[in-house]
Amino acid sequence: MKRLHPRHLKVATRKTPRAINREIVLNLLRSHRAVSRADLARLLGMQRSAAGRIVSDLIERGLVREGATGAADRGRKPTLLHLDSRGRCAVAVDVRLTRTYIVLTDLVGQELTPVRSFATDGEPQKFAAHLVGEIRRLLAEHPDTGRCLGVGIAFPGVVDRSGSVVVRAPALGWRDVRLRDPLAAGLGLPVEMENAAKACALALIWSARGDEPPGDLVFVSVSDGVGVGLVIGGEVLRGRNNTAGEFGHLPLSIDGPRCACGAQGCWEAYVSNLATLSRYVGNSRPPRPPLPADVARVTVEEVIARARRGDVKAVTALLSTARYFGIGLASIVNALDPARIYIGGEITAAWDLIEPTVRDGLAEHVLVSAAETEIVPVAAEEHPRLRGASALVGASVFAGASVA
Repeated sequence: MKRLHPRHLKVATRKTPRAINREIVLNLLRSHRAVSRADLARLLGMQRSAAGRIVSDLIERGLVREGATGAADRGRKPTLLHLDSRGRCAVAVDVRLTRTYIVLTDLVGQELTPVRSFATDGEPQKFAAHLVGEIRRLLAEHPDTGRCLGVGIAFPGVVDRSGSVVVRAPALGWRDVRLRDPLAAGLGLPVEMENAAKACALALIWSARGDEPPGDLVFVSVSDGVGVGLVIGGEVLRGRNNTAGEFGHLPLSIDGPRCACGAQGCWEAYVSNLATLSRYVGNSRPPRPPLPADVARVTVEEVIARARRGDVKAVTALLSTARYFGIGLASIVNALDPARIYIGGEITAAWDLIEPTVRDGLAEHVLVSAAETEIVPVAAEEHPRLRGASALVGASVFAGASVA
Protein backbone atom coordinates (compact mmCIF):
# COMPACT_ATOMS: atom_id res chain seq x y z
CA MET A 1 0.00 0.00 0.00
CA LYS A 2 1.41 3.42 -0.94
CA ARG A 3 2.02 6.29 1.43
CA LEU A 4 -0.64 9.01 1.46
CA HIS A 5 0.11 11.85 -0.95
CA PRO A 6 1.69 14.62 1.21
CA ARG A 7 0.06 17.49 -0.69
CA HIS A 8 -3.27 16.53 0.83
CA LEU A 9 -2.23 16.20 4.46
CA LYS A 10 -2.44 19.02 6.97
CA VAL A 11 0.68 19.37 9.10
CA ALA A 12 -0.10 18.82 12.76
CA THR A 13 0.82 21.88 14.82
CA ARG A 14 1.52 22.04 18.56
CA LYS A 15 -1.85 23.69 18.99
CA THR A 16 -4.03 21.14 17.23
CA PRO A 17 -2.12 17.89 16.60
CA ARG A 18 -4.81 15.57 17.93
CA ALA A 19 -7.67 17.14 15.99
CA ILE A 20 -5.71 17.24 12.74
CA ASN A 21 -4.47 13.67 13.15
CA ARG A 22 -8.05 12.54 13.77
CA GLU A 23 -9.14 14.30 10.58
CA ILE A 24 -6.35 12.67 8.58
CA VAL A 25 -7.24 9.19 9.84
CA LEU A 26 -10.96 9.68 9.18
CA ASN A 27 -10.31 10.77 5.62
CA LEU A 28 -7.95 7.85 5.06
CA LEU A 29 -10.69 5.48 6.19
CA ARG A 30 -13.20 7.29 3.99
CA SER A 31 -11.05 6.88 0.88
CA HIS A 32 -9.83 3.33 1.60
CA ARG A 33 -13.04 2.00 3.21
CA ALA A 34 -11.10 -0.59 5.25
CA VAL A 35 -7.56 -0.27 6.63
CA SER A 36 -5.61 -2.12 9.30
CA ARG A 37 -3.77 -0.34 12.11
CA ALA A 38 -0.44 -1.35 10.59
CA ASP A 39 -1.39 0.06 7.19
CA LEU A 40 -2.58 3.28 8.83
CA ALA A 41 0.78 3.66 10.54
CA ARG A 42 2.59 3.18 7.20
CA LEU A 43 0.31 5.64 5.40
CA LEU A 44 0.80 8.24 8.12
CA GLY A 45 4.52 7.67 8.56
CA MET A 46 3.93 7.07 12.28
CA GLN A 47 4.87 4.43 14.76
CA ARG A 48 2.16 1.83 15.21
CA SER A 49 1.66 2.81 18.83
CA ALA A 50 0.96 6.45 17.89
CA ALA A 51 -1.47 5.46 15.15
CA GLY A 52 -3.12 3.04 17.57
CA ARG A 53 -3.76 5.82 20.08
CA ILE A 54 -5.51 7.92 17.42
CA VAL A 55 -7.64 4.94 16.41
CA SER A 56 -8.58 4.20 20.02
CA ASP A 57 -9.65 7.83 20.45
CA LEU A 58 -11.85 7.66 17.35
CA ILE A 59 -13.39 4.36 18.45
CA GLU A 60 -14.27 5.94 21.80
CA ARG A 61 -15.87 8.86 19.94
CA GLY A 62 -17.99 6.44 17.94
CA LEU A 63 -16.49 7.47 14.59
CA VAL A 64 -14.50 4.30 13.84
CA ARG A 65 -15.32 0.64 14.36
CA GLU A 66 -13.48 -2.63 14.02
CA GLY A 67 -14.68 -5.01 11.34
CA ALA A 68 -13.61 -8.30 9.82
CA THR A 69 -10.04 -9.50 9.63
CA GLY A 70 -7.96 -8.97 6.52
CA ALA A 71 -5.62 -11.26 4.64
CA ALA A 72 -2.11 -11.97 5.90
CA ASP A 73 0.80 -13.90 4.40
CA ARG A 74 1.70 -15.25 7.83
CA GLY A 75 0.86 -14.72 11.46
CA ARG A 76 -2.29 -13.24 12.91
CA LYS A 77 -4.72 -11.68 10.48
CA PRO A 78 -5.11 -7.90 10.96
CA THR A 79 -8.39 -6.39 12.12
CA LEU A 80 -9.73 -3.92 9.56
CA LEU A 81 -11.00 -0.50 10.60
CA HIS A 82 -14.01 1.25 9.09
CA LEU A 83 -15.82 4.54 9.46
CA ASP A 84 -18.78 4.03 11.77
CA SER A 85 -21.88 5.70 10.33
CA ARG A 86 -24.26 3.66 12.44
CA GLY A 87 -26.71 5.73 14.41
CA ARG A 88 -25.95 8.94 12.50
CA CYS A 89 -27.36 10.52 9.38
CA ALA A 90 -27.43 13.70 7.31
CA VAL A 91 -30.21 15.48 5.44
CA ALA A 92 -29.34 16.18 1.79
CA VAL A 93 -31.30 18.91 -0.03
CA ASP A 94 -31.26 19.67 -3.77
CA VAL A 95 -33.01 22.95 -4.61
CA ARG A 96 -34.29 23.38 -8.18
CA LEU A 97 -36.33 26.03 -9.94
CA THR A 98 -39.67 24.24 -9.60
CA ARG A 99 -39.06 21.43 -7.08
CA THR A 100 -36.83 20.74 -4.09
CA TYR A 101 -35.61 17.19 -3.32
CA ILE A 102 -34.64 15.83 0.11
CA VAL A 103 -33.30 12.52 1.41
CA LEU A 104 -31.58 11.08 4.48
CA THR A 105 -28.08 9.68 3.90
CA ASP A 106 -25.29 8.21 5.94
CA LEU A 107 -22.05 10.16 6.32
CA VAL A 108 -20.56 8.82 3.08
CA GLY A 109 -23.55 9.70 0.91
CA GLN A 110 -25.48 6.43 0.80
CA GLU A 111 -29.23 7.06 0.72
CA LEU A 112 -31.13 5.73 3.72
CA THR A 113 -34.65 6.76 2.67
CA PRO A 114 -36.53 7.26 -0.60
CA VAL A 115 -36.05 10.68 -2.19
CA ARG A 116 -39.06 12.95 -1.77
CA SER A 117 -39.81 16.37 -3.24
CA PHE A 118 -42.03 19.40 -2.89
CA ALA A 119 -42.72 22.53 -4.94
CA THR A 120 -40.05 25.22 -4.58
CA ASP A 121 -41.60 28.44 -3.31
CA GLY A 122 -40.10 31.48 -5.02
CA GLU A 123 -40.42 33.64 -1.90
CA PRO A 124 -37.39 32.99 0.36
CA GLN A 125 -39.17 33.14 3.74
CA LYS A 126 -41.94 30.83 2.60
CA PHE A 127 -39.38 28.48 1.07
CA ALA A 128 -37.38 28.34 4.31
CA ALA A 129 -40.48 27.64 6.40
CA HIS A 130 -41.61 24.92 3.99
CA LEU A 131 -38.16 23.29 3.96
CA VAL A 132 -37.96 23.27 7.77
CA GLY A 133 -41.34 21.56 7.93
CA GLU A 134 -40.42 18.95 5.33
CA ILE A 135 -37.12 18.12 7.04
CA ARG A 136 -38.78 17.80 10.44
CA ARG A 137 -41.37 15.47 8.94
CA LEU A 138 -38.71 13.36 7.21
CA LEU A 139 -36.69 12.95 10.40
CA ALA A 140 -39.78 12.14 12.47
CA GLU A 141 -40.82 9.43 10.01
CA HIS A 142 -37.38 7.74 10.12
CA PRO A 143 -36.14 7.72 13.73
CA ASP A 144 -34.26 4.49 13.02
CA THR A 145 -31.67 6.40 10.96
CA GLY A 146 -30.22 7.79 14.17
CA ARG A 147 -28.97 11.18 15.22
CA CYS A 148 -28.91 13.79 12.45
CA LEU A 149 -25.56 15.59 12.35
CA GLY A 150 -26.55 18.29 9.89
CA VAL A 151 -28.26 19.46 6.72
CA GLY A 152 -26.46 19.95 3.40
CA ILE A 153 -28.03 22.13 0.71
CA ALA A 154 -26.98 22.14 -2.95
CA PHE A 155 -28.27 25.47 -4.26
CA PRO A 156 -28.67 26.71 -7.85
CA GLY A 157 -26.81 29.99 -7.58
CA VAL A 158 -23.90 31.85 -6.06
CA VAL A 159 -23.43 31.21 -2.34
CA ASP A 160 -21.00 33.31 -0.30
CA ARG A 161 -17.81 31.79 1.09
CA SER A 162 -19.33 31.43 4.56
CA GLY A 163 -22.15 29.31 3.13
CA SER A 164 -24.80 31.47 4.77
CA VAL A 165 -26.03 33.84 2.04
CA VAL A 166 -27.47 33.18 -1.41
CA VAL A 167 -25.69 36.04 -3.15
CA ARG A 168 -27.53 35.55 -6.40
CA ALA A 169 -29.82 32.90 -7.84
CA PRO A 170 -30.99 34.25 -11.22
CA ALA A 171 -33.39 31.39 -11.96
CA LEU A 172 -35.25 32.03 -8.69
CA GLY A 173 -34.85 35.79 -8.77
CA TRP A 174 -33.09 35.79 -5.38
CA ARG A 175 -30.35 38.20 -4.36
CA ASP A 176 -28.55 38.53 -1.00
CA VAL A 177 -30.86 36.13 0.84
CA ARG A 178 -29.69 34.99 4.28
CA LEU A 179 -30.88 31.40 4.23
CA ARG A 180 -28.60 29.25 6.37
CA ASP A 181 -29.14 30.88 9.75
CA PRO A 182 -32.98 30.84 9.68
CA LEU A 183 -32.89 27.18 8.64
CA ALA A 184 -30.39 26.27 11.36
CA ALA A 185 -32.47 28.10 13.96
CA GLY A 186 -35.67 26.45 12.80
CA LEU A 187 -34.18 22.95 12.81
CA GLY A 188 -31.72 23.14 15.67
CA LEU A 189 -29.13 21.55 13.37
CA PRO A 190 -25.95 22.68 11.62
CA VAL A 191 -26.65 23.69 8.01
CA GLU A 192 -24.04 23.62 5.22
CA MET A 193 -24.97 25.36 1.96
CA GLU A 194 -23.06 25.54 -1.31
CA ASN A 195 -23.52 26.11 -5.01
CA ALA A 196 -24.84 22.86 -6.49
CA ALA A 197 -22.00 22.31 -8.95
CA LYS A 198 -19.36 22.93 -6.29
CA ALA A 199 -21.15 20.48 -4.00
CA CYS A 200 -21.07 17.89 -6.81
CA ALA A 201 -17.34 18.58 -7.25
CA LEU A 202 -16.83 17.99 -3.53
CA ALA A 203 -18.64 14.66 -3.88
CA LEU A 204 -16.10 13.66 -6.56
CA ILE A 205 -13.34 14.14 -4.01
CA TRP A 206 -15.46 12.42 -1.37
CA SER A 207 -15.85 9.33 -3.54
CA ALA A 208 -12.17 9.12 -4.54
CA ARG A 209 -10.46 5.87 -3.59
CA GLY A 210 -6.94 5.06 -2.55
CA ASP A 211 -3.83 7.09 -1.77
CA GLU A 212 -3.53 9.27 -4.86
CA PRO A 213 -5.23 12.69 -4.99
CA PRO A 214 -8.17 12.96 -7.41
CA GLY A 215 -6.27 15.48 -9.56
CA ASP A 216 -7.93 18.04 -11.84
CA LEU A 217 -11.60 17.29 -12.50
CA VAL A 218 -14.67 19.23 -13.60
CA PHE A 219 -18.34 18.65 -12.82
CA VAL A 220 -20.80 20.34 -15.19
CA SER A 221 -24.41 20.41 -14.03
CA VAL A 222 -27.01 21.10 -16.73
CA SER A 223 -30.50 21.67 -15.42
CA ASP A 224 -32.56 24.84 -14.99
CA GLY A 225 -29.21 26.58 -15.35
CA VAL A 226 -25.61 25.53 -15.93
CA GLY A 227 -23.15 25.19 -13.06
CA VAL A 228 -19.50 24.16 -13.12
CA GLY A 229 -17.57 22.82 -10.14
CA LEU A 230 -13.79 22.66 -10.41
CA VAL A 231 -11.42 20.30 -8.61
CA ILE A 232 -7.85 21.56 -8.99
CA GLY A 233 -5.03 19.69 -7.31
CA GLY A 234 -7.55 17.59 -5.42
CA GLU A 235 -9.41 20.56 -3.90
CA VAL A 236 -12.57 22.44 -4.88
CA LEU A 237 -11.63 25.79 -6.42
CA ARG A 238 -13.75 28.56 -4.92
CA GLY A 239 -12.11 31.89 -5.74
CA ARG A 240 -12.17 35.10 -3.72
CA ASN A 241 -15.96 35.46 -3.79
CA ASN A 242 -16.80 31.76 -4.22
CA THR A 243 -17.69 32.39 -7.87
CA ALA A 244 -14.90 30.37 -9.48
CA GLY A 245 -16.31 28.12 -12.18
CA GLU A 246 -19.17 30.28 -13.43
CA PHE A 247 -18.54 29.14 -17.00
CA GLY A 248 -22.30 29.10 -17.55
CA HIS A 249 -22.14 32.86 -17.83
CA LEU A 250 -19.30 33.08 -20.32
CA PRO A 251 -20.75 34.57 -23.53
CA LEU A 252 -20.98 32.48 -26.67
CA SER A 253 -22.35 35.52 -28.51
CA ILE A 254 -22.69 39.17 -27.51
CA ASP A 255 -26.11 39.43 -29.15
CA GLY A 256 -27.42 35.96 -28.31
CA PRO A 257 -30.49 35.04 -26.26
CA ARG A 258 -30.90 36.78 -22.92
CA CYS A 259 -29.88 34.70 -19.92
CA ALA A 260 -31.69 34.55 -16.59
CA CYS A 261 -28.78 36.58 -15.18
CA GLY A 262 -29.77 39.49 -17.42
CA ALA A 263 -26.82 39.30 -19.82
CA GLN A 264 -27.02 38.22 -23.45
CA GLY A 265 -25.48 35.19 -25.07
CA CYS A 266 -24.39 33.26 -21.95
CA TRP A 267 -23.56 29.57 -22.47
CA GLU A 268 -26.41 28.77 -20.05
CA ALA A 269 -28.90 30.50 -22.35
CA TYR A 270 -27.99 28.00 -25.09
CA VAL A 271 -27.80 24.70 -23.18
CA SER A 272 -30.02 24.81 -20.06
CA ASN A 273 -33.17 22.73 -19.87
CA LEU A 274 -35.17 25.89 -20.57
CA ALA A 275 -33.18 26.45 -23.77
CA THR A 276 -33.84 22.88 -24.94
CA LEU A 277 -37.56 23.11 -24.15
CA SER A 278 -37.86 26.47 -25.87
CA ARG A 279 -36.35 25.07 -29.05
CA TYR A 280 -38.72 22.15 -28.90
CA VAL A 281 -41.85 24.31 -28.63
CA GLY A 282 -40.58 26.63 -31.35
CA ASN A 283 -39.27 29.59 -29.36
CA SER A 284 -35.94 30.91 -30.55
CA ARG A 285 -34.99 32.28 -27.14
CA PRO A 286 -35.32 30.62 -23.72
CA PRO A 287 -37.88 32.28 -21.44
CA ARG A 288 -37.28 33.70 -18.00
CA PRO A 289 -39.47 32.54 -15.10
CA PRO A 290 -42.39 32.37 -14.70
CA LEU A 291 -42.42 29.92 -17.56
CA PRO A 292 -44.85 30.26 -20.47
CA ALA A 293 -47.54 27.59 -20.44
CA ASP A 294 -46.22 25.86 -23.58
CA VAL A 295 -42.77 25.42 -22.02
CA ALA A 296 -44.04 24.49 -18.56
CA ARG A 297 -46.20 21.69 -19.98
CA VAL A 298 -43.25 19.65 -21.28
CA THR A 299 -40.10 18.31 -19.61
CA VAL A 300 -36.67 17.46 -20.95
CA GLU A 301 -37.34 13.82 -20.09
CA GLU A 302 -40.41 13.92 -22.36
CA VAL A 303 -38.42 15.55 -25.16
CA ILE A 304 -35.81 12.79 -24.89
CA ALA A 305 -38.50 10.10 -24.95
CA ARG A 306 -40.05 11.66 -28.05
CA ALA A 307 -36.65 11.85 -29.73
CA ARG A 308 -36.20 8.12 -29.19
CA ARG A 309 -39.57 7.57 -30.86
CA GLY A 310 -38.35 9.48 -33.90
CA ASP A 311 -39.85 12.92 -33.26
CA VAL A 312 -37.76 15.09 -35.61
CA LYS A 313 -38.47 18.28 -33.68
CA ALA A 314 -37.26 16.66 -30.44
CA VAL A 315 -34.11 15.31 -32.09
CA THR A 316 -33.35 18.72 -33.59
CA ALA A 317 -33.77 20.46 -30.23
CA LEU A 318 -31.46 18.01 -28.45
CA LEU A 319 -28.75 18.11 -31.11
CA SER A 320 -28.78 21.91 -31.13
CA THR A 321 -28.24 21.90 -27.37
CA ALA A 322 -25.52 19.27 -27.79
CA ARG A 323 -23.58 21.38 -30.28
CA TYR A 324 -23.60 24.46 -28.06
CA PHE A 325 -22.73 22.27 -25.11
CA GLY A 326 -19.60 20.98 -26.85
CA ILE A 327 -18.55 24.50 -27.80
CA GLY A 328 -18.83 25.61 -24.18
CA LEU A 329 -16.91 22.58 -22.94
CA ALA A 330 -14.05 23.65 -25.20
CA SER A 331 -13.62 26.81 -23.10
CA ILE A 332 -13.29 24.68 -19.98
CA VAL A 333 -10.79 22.32 -21.63
CA ASN A 334 -8.74 25.19 -23.06
CA ALA A 335 -8.68 27.02 -19.72
CA LEU A 336 -8.07 24.11 -17.35
CA ASP A 337 -6.98 21.00 -19.29
CA PRO A 338 -8.78 18.69 -16.84
CA ALA A 339 -8.16 14.96 -16.71
CA ARG A 340 -11.89 14.24 -16.71
CA ILE A 341 -15.20 16.07 -17.09
CA TYR A 342 -18.32 14.72 -15.38
CA ILE A 343 -21.72 15.73 -16.75
CA GLY A 344 -24.83 15.78 -14.58
CA GLY A 345 -28.42 16.67 -15.31
CA GLU A 346 -31.46 15.39 -17.14
CA ILE A 347 -29.72 15.69 -20.51
CA THR A 348 -27.46 12.74 -19.61
CA ALA A 349 -30.39 10.40 -20.31
CA ALA A 350 -29.84 11.24 -23.98
CA TRP A 351 -26.06 10.89 -23.89
CA ASP A 352 -26.01 8.09 -26.45
CA LEU A 353 -27.93 10.37 -28.83
CA ILE A 354 -25.96 13.57 -28.28
CA GLU A 355 -22.39 12.52 -27.48
CA PRO A 356 -21.11 12.57 -31.10
CA THR A 357 -22.49 16.10 -31.58
CA VAL A 358 -21.06 17.25 -28.23
CA ARG A 359 -17.64 15.92 -29.19
CA ASP A 360 -17.84 17.54 -32.62
CA GLY A 361 -18.50 20.93 -31.02
CA LEU A 362 -15.68 20.35 -28.57
CA ALA A 363 -13.23 19.24 -31.26
CA GLU A 364 -13.90 22.34 -33.38
CA HIS A 365 -12.80 24.72 -30.64
CA VAL A 366 -10.35 22.89 -28.37
CA LEU A 367 -6.62 23.48 -28.81
CA VAL A 368 -5.58 19.87 -28.16
CA SER A 369 -7.09 16.59 -29.24
CA ALA A 370 -10.63 16.39 -27.88
CA ALA A 371 -10.21 12.63 -27.69
CA GLU A 372 -7.75 13.15 -24.81
CA THR A 373 -10.50 14.57 -22.59
CA GLU A 374 -12.53 11.89 -20.84
CA ILE A 375 -16.20 12.84 -20.51
CA VAL A 376 -18.27 10.87 -18.01
CA PRO A 377 -22.06 11.27 -17.88
CA VAL A 378 -23.55 10.84 -14.40
CA ALA A 379 -27.08 9.44 -14.58
CA ALA A 380 -29.80 11.49 -12.93
CA GLU A 381 -30.80 8.35 -11.03
CA GLU A 382 -27.50 8.58 -9.14
CA HIS A 383 -28.68 11.89 -7.65
CA PRO A 384 -25.31 13.67 -7.93
CA ARG A 385 -26.62 16.91 -6.40
CA LEU A 386 -28.01 15.08 -3.38
CA ARG A 387 -24.70 13.26 -3.02
CA GLY A 388 -22.99 16.63 -3.15
CA ALA A 389 -25.30 18.01 -0.47
CA SER A 390 -24.54 15.00 1.72
CA ALA A 391 -20.80 15.49 1.17
CA LEU A 392 -21.11 19.02 2.59
CA VAL A 393 -22.22 17.54 5.91
CA GLY A 394 -19.70 14.70 5.82
CA ALA A 395 -16.82 17.07 5.10
CA SER A 396 -17.83 19.27 8.01
CA VAL A 397 -18.18 16.33 10.39
CA PHE A 398 -14.89 14.71 9.45
CA ALA A 399 -12.99 18.01 9.41
CA GLY A 400 -14.07 18.58 13.00
CA ALA A 401 -13.80 14.93 14.06
CA SER A 402 -17.18 15.45 15.68
CA VAL A 403 -18.29 13.44 18.67
CA ALA A 404 -21.28 11.24 17.87
